[in-house]
Amino acid sequence: MDFKKKPLKKRSITVAYFYDHLSSRLSIKLKKLNQVDEEKRKIYERDIHRPGLALAGFTNLFTYRRVQVFGNTEIWFLNHLKPNERLSAFSNITRYKVPCIIVTNNNKLDDALIDMATEAGIPIYRTSQTTTKFIYMITDFLDDQFAQYQHFHGSMVDVYGVGMFITGRSGIGKSEVALDLIERGHRLVADDLVVVTRKGESVLIASGTELVRHFMEIRGLGIIDIEAMFGIRAIRHQKRLEVVVELLEWDPAQEYDRTGLASKTTDILGVEVPLIQLPIYPGKNITVIAEVVALNYLLKHYGYDAAEEFDKRIQQQISARAEASGNIGRRAIEYFEHDFE
Repeated sequence: MDFKKKPLKKRSITVAYFYDHLSSRLSIKLKKLNQVDEEKRKIYERDIHRPGLALAGFTNLFTYRRVQVFGNTEIWFLNHLKPNERLSAFSNITRYKVPCIIVTNNNKLDDALIDMATEAGIPIYRTSQTTTKFIYMITDFLDDQFAQYQHFHGSMVDVYGVGMFITGRSGIGKSEVALDLIERGHRLVADDLVVVTRKGESVLIASGTELVRHFMEIRGLGIIDIEAMFGIRAIRHQKRLEVVVELLEWDPAQEYDRTGLASKTTDILGVEVPLIQLPIYPGKNITVIAEVVALNYLLKHYGYDAAEEFDKRIQQQISARAEASGNIGRRAIEYFEHDFE
């Protein structure tokens, strides 16, 4: 399967979406300090900005497209200005189309400044969270929103805690293998259409779409609901993608890996992921092999590689026999030398 697709990325999210999801997903309580149309304001970047320099008048490098956070420092600076100077400093913010302003630590903002923001159409919120904690929490949320992602065709299953993505040509039996794994107590993340998101430098998170999440199509049977049929224990909403299992049709003329020494990887969104290619034919138990793939991955993760261990033993046997042969040769030479003397 070709994983080298051009990654997708959200261009923006609305402030209304940002506000709603902070409340529902992160349980962060934001109090609205003014009433403006939050749908018209959009966030374009994952990073947060503290506009201390902009308030002081330096706006040459003002990253106004980010969420603006007013902490103790910003509020203290404004409160120690004269009223007209305070309005002038705050105008350095409101003359730009910033997405929103969030005041942390339950700090208060002058009504005159709130009125300026309202006239400019900028939403203002207040939270009791400390500045450091609040920035940490919403940065993680925004990182999810603006992370690179891609849609792939296959089945994503949690097998013994290992995120396994099963892929292969259409109709080869990916869903059937996933269903058999679920029957054996493993958990479905998504079937048919899997959304893979890159977090940070090397973490891939797989999930399903809102429409088909935890539904599965079995050819000849139709659509089934895994959660309704097997219960909540049989599903999970997302899982880190750690190994790819590609199902291939058996080809007698093809040479397949029989030792596991030549490890293969595949590139997904710039991250190298272990790739296991399994040739299948009638009667072959792919489900058990998939479980062994997960267990073998765990062994390697904890420092034990069966293929390398087996190769080491072979090398030790070869060395031992070579040394024994050398000893026999040396004893034979010593015997003949003694006999001729």
